[in-house]
Amino acid sequence: MAGGHGTLSTQYTDSSPCTDEVNLAPGFHPHLPGAGYNFLAKALGASMWFFIFYRARKDGQKLIGNHGFGAHDAGHGGHH
Repeated sequence: MAGGHGTLSTQYTDSSPCTDEVNLAPGFHPHLPGAGYNFLAKALGASMWFFIFYRARKDGQKLIGNHGFGAHDAGHGGHH
């Protein structure tokens, strides 16, 4: 291995007493987010999807190509 930094061990052991931590690498033990952050993330995600569906309900036909001016010439005499 170049640089002489040694070898990387691929054996990960769970030596921590806490069972809810995820061992991604030796020495890296991320903490779980608090309940407030979980609630805030779910509330913001839900409000985003509600807004997307609300706008799709209002603007969906224009988004897929139905612009609503297909009958524009009706009753105008056809001299445009």
